[in-house]
Amino acid sequence: MTLLQLKYIVKIVECGSMNEASHELYVSQPALSSSVKELEKELGIEIFTRSSQGIALTVDGAEFLTYARQVLDQASLLEERYKNAKPRKQLCTVSTQHYMFAVEAFVEMIDSIHSDEYEFTIRETRTRDIIDSVANMRSDVGIIYLSDFNKDVIGKLLREKHLEFHALFRAPLHVFLARTNPLASKKMVTMKDLKPYPFIQYEQGEDGSFFFAEEAVWPDYSPKQINVTDRATILNFIIGLNGYTVCTGIDNGDLNNEKICTVPLDSDETMLVGWITNERAKLSKAAETYLEKLKSVVADHGYKLID
Repeated sequence: MTLLQLKYIVKIVECGSMNEASHELYVSQPALSSSVKELEKELGIEIFTRSSQGIALTVDGAEFLTYARQVLDQASLLEERYKNAKPRKQLCTVSTQHYMFAVEAFVEMIDSIHSDEYEFTIRETRTRDIIDSVANMRSDVGIIYLSDFNKDVIGKLLREKHLEFHALFRAPLHVFLARTNPLASKKMVTMKDLKPYPFIQYEQGEDGSFFFAEEAVWPDYSPKQINVTDRATILNFIIGLNGYTVCTGIDNGDLNNEKICTVPLDSDETMLVGWITNERAKLSKAAETYLEKLKSVVADHGYKLID
């Protein structure tokens, strides 16, 4: 086993495909594949499963990846100490549902990092993609919510994929409305009040089950419904089409407070927002910093953190 082979494994996981990794490593794909197979043979384990859809880490591969990263970190420290070489880039990848506070914490994390080089990634994406990304160690942290409706299904999926859910805060439900909407002045709205207006929700792709929905509740029947994939679009539709969506109620400067407001929704349901991590992975220093900033941002918005 060599450090080069360990670097190959880490790069393949980061890229998500053998072909893309071979391009970034400047080695041929057959040579890269052969090196991985030799390592698997030497260790007596299968690191990747290979199919027509691509490659994915096995259970043994996920555990091996954790040790490989630790070894490479130690090797980098040795090089920095004795060869005066540059340290490895600070790395952190976060996958999240469409929460403005998650982005706000990401900005604060980057501002606090004192490093000449770093490579950070944040993805606002579908619920199932968040879970798969953390399970395959393509993301350090995932931000999702649980409710009474989805907790059994999501919880079972997390356990199957060896993921841990860490509760952050519990939020009563709100809706985003345009300030020109007649309901914007109400202290609380009901789903019946909202029926005449377009219901806007985040599209969940082929896994469009209600259990994966980002909205904790939805109308029994909505004559006007719009599915979107990004946060900017949903905010534009709220303003331009007088639509609404269900949310935690946390806003920030991105919300455009002159045009959009949050109003409490009359519902017994709540959203237990938290982060997921892979139980086999050790968080990077940058990821730990992100979680600290995440807690700070939520607390600054007036929500009580869950220990």
